[in-house]
Amino acid sequence: MAREDLPAPPFPLIEARCLTKEYPREGGVTRVVECVSFAIQPGECLGLVGESGCGKSTVARILLRLVEPTAGEVLYQGKPLPPASSAPMRALRRDMQIVFQDPYAALNPRMTVSQVLAEPFVIHHETPPEGLPTRLTELLRSVGLDDSALPRYPHEFSGGQRQRINIARALALRPRFLVLDEPVSALDVSVGAQVVNLLRELQHALGLTYLFISHSMPLIRYLCDRVAVMQRGRLVELGNCSQVCDSPCSPYTQQLIAATPQMPALH
Repeated sequence: MAREDLPAPPFPLIEARCLTKEYPREGGVTRVVECVSFAIQPGECLGLVGESGCGKSTVARILLRLVEPTAGEVLYQGKPLPPASSAPMRALRRDMQIVFQDPYAALNPRMTVSQVLAEPFVIHHETPPEGLPTRLTELLRSVGLDDSALPRYPHEFSGGQRQRINIARALALRPRFLVLDEPVSALDVSVGAQVVNLLRELQHALGLTYLFISHSMPLIRYLCDRVAVMQRGRLVELGNCSQVCDSPCSPYTQQLIAATPQMPALH
């Protein structure tokens, strides 16, 4: 279902409320995220942008309950996320998946593609209604690969192909929400553009909701509906992509846009 066909939601799919994260250090604490709040509507793509070390990935991991916040809370479909180790949270992980930055490190080199894609079903004790072999073939086709990839190992694929396999694995259990943590930053520009276009097509075809993390404002503008700009652990700007990119209010956003090279056409 395309985003424009979705009914108006009664509340956001996922919402961050004043998230703060501190880590202890000798003589005190280091605050890496400070009172970050935003909401993502069903079918929307929110871009989270900022320089390296600003806290983007920490926010993403808090949303997925991979990291516990020091303060604040995350709501999914209007309800606070359950504790990380609880049965309700394990069930929710079917709905919430992540695609990591490094397509090489994210795949177990000792597992075939078939084993990689089947692993989510094994972990959640599920059997696809259409049968596992059919579902694995469908997953590969959805990301532009075919079933000849199933018996092969990660080292036999290029970086772009590996990232497509990672995306297929994230889609295995038909999630609603995907965190895309700089999914093309480790790829060549042309290959990255193909992966970005694939993500856009999948979002429209499957009605997915994205948090897209990047340091590239042109990439954010192309893919996202809204953008949240982070600096040193805090949100400094939040708004519609075209408005923020054309008329940024924060001096940091202005600097970020000026420092980002223009990307080649992705269409």
